[in-house]
Amino acid sequence: MATRGRKPKPTATKLLEGNPGKRPLNENEPMPPPGDIKCPSWLLPEAKKEWKRLAPSLEAMGVLTVADITAFEGYCQAYARWKEAEEFITQHGSIFKTPSGYVQQVPQVSIAMQNLKIMQSFCSEFGLTPASRSRIALNADGTAGDEDPMATILKETWSNAI
Repeated sequence: MATRGRKPKPTATKLLEGNPGKRPLNENEPMPPPGDIKCPSWLLPEAKKEWKRLAPSLEAMGVLTVADITAFEGYCQAYARWKEAEEFITQHGSIFKTPSGYVQQVPQVSIAMQNLKIMQSFCSEFGLTPASRSRIALNADGTAGDEDPMATILKETWSNAI
């Protein structure tokens, strides 16, 4: 059975936003251990470029962890396939005429659209859109703004447990 309602936000995101709803934070949320995050060799060449472009920033923000590698691989592959389809469309156009005279859309248009949707869903998960980033407020030193004392204690407890 599917879950109802909005997807819950991760506690780390709530802390960065200053816990605007002032609801209790999940003290038992699993925290992925720090680890070695490397670009997989099996990714498409364009996906590897995207990985190398974004991974350092996401890792520094604490969004990309060992537990998130598979999702980020999916984003990078979708990006590579989207870009490949868009390059094809740019070179060859988005429609063609069939032997019977009908005008038809090239398959790359739907490939591009599907991969763009995949990318958009991953982008919101990783905070890669202006809207998802606008909900996060950081102080000048890079710490979350407007944190209450309990959130600070929880944050310290989680970082010491790792």
